[in-house]
Amino acid sequence: MNEFLEVTNVLLDITVFLSFAGIAVALALLLYRIVAGPTQADRAAALDAMGINLMGLAGLTAIHLVTSRLNDVVLLIGVLAFLGTLAIAKYMEKGVIIDRDME
Repeated sequence: MNEFLEVTNVLLDITVFLSFAGIAVALALLLYRIVAGPTQADRAAALDAMGINLMGLAGLTAIHLVTSRLNDVVLLIGVLAFLGTLAIAKYMEKGVIIDRDME
């Protein structure tokens, strides 16, 4: 039984490190898309996908460190990414984020 747990632990470590590498590659490609994207919509979609990848990175870190303290961080990143996506969409639609019409 102890050997089975050791094998499982090694497989989990390998899987987590491969996932770290995959997310790192995805983040690098998304950063390129944000910088060199041909349209603003491409940049907004890449920024939203980057938020999702950062949530996955925080979740993988929680798995690797065997803790549940990073669950709040995952939720915070999700909320901030959503608000950022809304702000970018409003800016793309109207040209401003905060309307200051006092009429």
